Amino acid sequence: MKKVLLIFTILALSVFTTACINNLAVQELNNKAAEFMKKGEYENAISRLQSSVDLDPSIFETQYNLAIAYTENEDYDLAIETYKTALALKPDSKETYYSMAVMYENYAKDLFTGNTKVQKEEAKSDDDEDKVSFDSEGKYKPTEEELNEVKQYYGEAIASYEKYLELSTDSKDTLDVKAHIEDLRANLDTLDIDTN
Repeated sequence: MKKVLLIFTILALSVFTTACINNLAVQELNNKAAEFMKKGEYENAISRLQSSVDLDPSIFETQYNLAIAYTENEDYDLAIETYKTALALKPDSKETYYSMAVMYENYAKDLFTGNTKVQKEEAKSDDDEDKVSFDSEGKYKPTEEELNEVKQYYGEAIASYEKYLELSTDSKDTLDVKAHIEDLRANLDTLDIDTN
């Protein structure tokens, strides 16, 4: 009986020790990522945060910070995926909905103006010259597919802002956010007029 108790104690201690080491490593990686974020070194921050997620994917703050780093680095598709992971961990996080709304809005604006990383790479590529077009004023002219995505992302931004308002009933910025939602709806209406 003593041997079984001793073995169980050793196993429990090793599991506890491993968990503590992982927590310290995650904390150190997250702290280093925060330093990189402050310096605007988003790729370095992403690298640290991804390592942190590899150690423990169940930490909301790591997932949230990784989503913000992806957003700042304009890796919008990865940001969307990571925000969704963060929300799965903490579904009532009003800050996540607000940050996600801002990201969707920025994605829509960048896509509409041809400023996403993919669009910039396509514009530089000789093979895709015929895919990139500009209007008579020299402004980027989005494709029909891009316009549909712009509408989708504005819609996602509106939905995320509305969820933020739903979760933050006593927020001081409620009127500002509601006004901003109306501005986004007006942008969507303008897109419908422009595409007909």
